[in-house]
This record gives sequence, structure tokens and C-alpha cells, in this order.
Amino acid sequence: MRVLFMGTSEFAIPALTTLIAQNLEIIGVITQPDRPSGRGKKLKPTPVKEISVKHDLHVYQPERLRKKESVEYLKQLNPDVMVVAAFGQLLPQTVLDIPPCGVINIHPSLLPKYRGAAPIQWTLINGEEETGVTLMLLDAGEDTGDIICMERIPIQLEDTAVTLHQKLADIGARLLLEVLSNLQPGQPPSASPQNHAEATHAPRLTKDIGCINWSESSTIIHNLIRGTSGWPGAYTFFRENTLIKIMQTIPCCSKENKLNENSGTIRINTEQDLFVSTANGEIQLLQVQPATKKVMSAKDFVNGYQLKTGECFVSSESTTDGKK
Repeated sequence: MRVLFMGTSEFAIPALTTLIAQNLEIIGVITQPDRPSGRGKKLKPTPVKEISVKHDLHVYQPERLRKKESVEYLKQLNPDVMVVAAFGQLLPQTVLDIPPCGVINIHPSLLPKYRGAAPIQWTLINGEEETGVTLMLLDAGEDTGDIICMERIPIQLEDTAVTLHQKLADIGARLLLEVLSNLQPGQPPSASPQNHAEATHAPRLTKDIGCINWSESSTIIHNLIRGTSGWPGAYTFFRENTLIKIMQTIPCCSKENKLNENSGTIRINTEQDLFVSTANGEIQLLQVQPATKKVMSAKDFVNGYQLKTGECFVSSESTTDGKK
């Protein structure tokens, strides 16, 4: 079975390394071009390229697969099946028609829910209680292809976009191996149409999505923090517009004080634990990252910045002195 692999980000690594470990015939790897990165803007290879080069796999990095020369190149490779995982481009029909066994995509959501670029993040932000991985036969739409198989898992309270990303990537790799092991020569795997009426969209995140509104409930804030972990991160402002990233929290803590404080008001207890008032109580901060600083525990933040009960976090930059 001649397998052509398409992937770019870290999510694709478990699938690729699983195929390598099983000694499948990987005839090539298609990934995005190297991009400038860091302060020096040096070209950085994709995670998939780094793994591919390490295992002496042939790598092709087209800017756009829709171009005629790219389509012709893929035809010359003569793959039996293509595997796609977090590649980053929609494939044109001219590419989808090449492999006789179809183009199999690993998608980290329970399709048709959360079609799009950021399904893991939006699943958490929206407070879903379960998620999973869907393997589908790609068509020309965005995650609209027929479903080959699916596996569900519960979402734990401590799950973040980072931890869930790894869980789902590992599940996807295992499901992929099962599907490829049962492929018949020249035939796509059996698959069932999606119910398009139940589709929801998971667009790419933007930086402003991470701005915390302390007037929301503690659960909504907690979900935003874990859903935006990795990038862009959830953040707030404090004392002369200092940006603080909130890294880890515990939602819905009971209120000990009886003050009628505004949302975003800080409370420090006798153990130097840090609580912030929300629409329905408090949320406890466990880890934070002040601008230009390393991630630190909330207690170290309290002690290092000498936080006092009654100070405030705010949702946007202003001329505030940290009090309302």
C-alpha cells in the first residue's frame, strides 16, 4: 500500500510516526513551506518536516496544492491512499481524485460538530463534556466528507487545549492504523454521510478571543483559559496596564467574604491564595504569567507583586491604578 502523507503541525506527528513504526510504504510527505520564526525571522521547518527528514522521507512543500505543477507531481507519485492530518490547506478535487483508496483525514472533533481550523479549542471554550476523533473521506468542502469511524472521550475538568491535543492526536493515529490495515486494493473504506444540519463551525482563533471578561461566570472564564492555552492564551490587565496571562484556574470557588465587590476584584486569603470575583462567585488562580516574565504560581505572584485584597483585574488597557 503506497501511502502519501500530508500534515504540518504537531497534531500530525503521532499519525506519521505510527506509520513509520509499522514500516508502511510512505512514498512521500507533503507539508507547508518553511516559515520565518523568532526574532531573527529565520526559516523554520514544520514539525512534520523535521520528523520526515529525520527518517529520510521525501518531502514536498508546495505553497498551494491547487497549482497545476503540484497536482501533476502528486499524480506521478501514484499513491494508493493519501492521509491528511492538520495539513492547513483545502485540497482541490483534482487532488482528491488521484488515490484509488481515497483521501483519509484525521479530524479532532465529533463531526459534524466543530468543522474548521480550531475544533479542540472551541470544544473547550464552549464547555462541551465530550469530544473525540473522526476519520473521514475528504471531499472538496471544509470537513464535510463521509465518516469512516469515530471515537468519543469525556472531557476532564483539568483538560486544556494542550493536553487534549495530545490525547486526540494519539487516538487519531491508532484509528488510522486500523483503517489502513483493513483497506482493500483500489477501494476507499466504507463511510457514511454526515448530518449537515447538525454542523457547527470552529474558526481559527484570534488574539482578542483570549481577553477575559470577569463579568462572566467562573465556569465560562475557566473554559476560556483552558481552551486558549498554548495560543493565544487568556489574559487580563493589572496595575498601569500590565498584561497578565492566566494559565491555570479552579472555577466556582465559594465566597468567604461578604463584600459587594465588582467583577475582577482580587481577594487574598490567609494562605496567600488568589481569588477573583466573577458573575457567580469566585475563581481561584493557580498559575499566571506577567508580561515578559516566566510562568509562576499564583502565590509567588501574590508575594512578588505584593497584591492586596480589593485590587482589580480589568478586561482592557486603561489609565486605571488597579482599583475600581
